[in-house]
Order: sequence, then C-alpha cells, then structure tokens
Amino acid sequence: MNTLQMAAADGMTIARRNALKIKRAPDLLGGVIALPIVFVLLFAYVFGSMIELPGISYGEYLIPGIFVQTIVMSGQITGYTLTQDLQKGIFDRFRTLPMSPSAVLTGQTVSDVIMNVTSIVVMALVGLVVGWRVNSSPAEAALGFAMLLLFAYAYSWVTAAVALALRKPEVFNNAATILSMPLVFLSNAFVDSARLPGPLQPIAEWNPVSTIVQAARELFGNIPPGAAEPAAWPLRHAVPVSLLWSAVLLVVFVPLATRLYRRAVSR
Repeated sequence: MNTLQMAAADGMTIARRNALKIKRAPDLLGGVIALPIVFVLLFAYVFGSMIELPGISYGEYLIPGIFVQTIVMSGQITGYTLTQDLQKGIFDRFRTLPMSPSAVLTGQTVSDVIMNVTSIVVMALVGLVVGWRVNSSPAEAALGFAMLLLFAYAYSWVTAAVALALRKPEVFNNAATILSMPLVFLSNAFVDSARLPGPLQPIAEWNPVSTIVQAARELFGNIPPGAAEPAAWPLRHAVPVSLLWSAVLLVVFVPLATRLYRRAVSR
C-alpha cells in the first residue's frame, strides 16, 4: 500500500471514530438532528407570518438559507472536537501509532461531511412540511446539494485552522460564534439583501454566505417569480462564484490547518 492509500485509509478510520463519537454524545447529536428542526420550524413560522413574497411561500424561500446557516454553525463542531482532543492529549497518542499525520484533520473534516449530510436530509424533510419544494430539474437539485456539501467541507477546514490556532475549547467557541453570527445574519439567508439599510447592503451582497444561499435558491428553483436580477456581481454569478469560494477556502486553509496541527503536536 502506497503512502496516499495509507493516508486515505487512516483518514477514514479517524472519520469513523469521530462519527461514532457524535452518535454517542447527546449534545453533539442534538446539533446534528434537533437544531436543524428547530431552525426550520422557528424561522418558517416566526418570520413566515410577517414576510410576504409574491409568487412564492416564505418557507420555500427560507430553506436554502437555513441549509447554509446550519452548515456554518455545525462547522463549530470541527473546531470544538479538535480543541477537546488537543486538551485530552489524544493527538499525542496518535503520534505513537503508525498512521499518516494528515489523517486526523482529513478524518475530522470527512466526518463533518457525514454530519452535514444528516443535517441537510433532516432539514429537507422538515422543509417539505413547511412548504419548501424543489422546482428545478433533478440534475440542478443534485448540483445544489453537492455545492452545499462542498462548502461545508471547505468551511470545516476554516474552523479547524481557527481551533488549532486558539487551542482552548472555550476560547474557540467564543471566536466561532463571533465569526458565524455576522456571516449568517448579514446575508440574504432570511431576507433579500436589497432590503437591508444602506451601509449593510454591500456587506451582505459580497458576503460568501449570501452567494451560497443565492446559488442554492437558483439550483433548487426557489427564486421568487419576477424577482429583479441582483445588482452585486457575486449574486449575479452565484453558482460559479460559490464553487470558487469553496476552492479558495480549501487552497488557503488546508495547508494552514495542516501546518498548525503539526505545530500543535510537536509541542
């Protein structure tokens, strides 16, 4: 077995270990199953009773935004798990095993993809209850789900790098919340970014979360009929720009997280 095959096998072993850890931890499992249900029902019925969109239900408009919100917030599990393992000395135990050094991060991020698949499936099923429908072709819908999972995978490397730089679970949780809240709420996830006040509108339009949400709405066919074309360039080319964002995050944060991991285990 060559080095690449060994690294892949080791990474899948770590992924299975992390998946089992989530399954056995009620608090983490709640973030995977219960939290998406709460998000969908809460936002659909609270905001849905106040926001009207011509030609489309608010639930149908909302679900792509909830998909991305959950991906961003679930990304915190990556960093939280890494900081816990670092504090417990588990990384030191891994160093004594004949395994690839990259397997820990690869396994962690792959297990997060599995977690996000579960979350998205749960949200999609609950979304059908509140009025969400896929109005596009099967190929476009499949591309929409694949794009969401690619962004989830890329974002997990961002949180991994932040966690390995901060090293403490409490500090990481505070930093991750400060990072995720503006990303989600200063976007078009819940309302059209064109409705935001002047200073906030350009921030929302160039926010990568807005681009991902816009792309998901286009691919799922959840754009309101007759809606004006977005003014901002990223939103007018949402699908290719979303893929570009995921690629940029991977190019920047995979080597950064790997370097921070090697520094952490060498101490």
